[in-house]
Amino acid sequence: MENSPLNILQQLMTITMEECGELTQICSKTMRKFSTIDEVLEDTTRASVNRVKLIEEVGDVLCMIELMVEHGVLTNDELGARITLKRDKLKTWSNLIK
Repeated sequence: MENSPLNILQQLMTITMEECGELTQICSKTMRKFSTIDEVLEDTTRASVNRVKLIEEVGDVLCMIELMVEHGVLTNDELGARITLKRDKLKTWSNLIK
């Protein structure tokens, strides 16, 4: 991809934004179609198709995060610290973490 008009940083940021947008879209569609996690996990064609798409989009975002780490934009230690901080906040503001 040497002929790309975008440099490495621009590619990382642009593709990550695009992938985050696609993840946002499938999250929204999942909320519109299903009311509970159990419904998302049901053994139905509708749930299976949605789950496959969700896996694809989450995987794509995780790939881009890994690429940011590989290119030195972020470190795993920095991300780990932020994850810990966010989980602590969620303990206060959400019932996702007990």
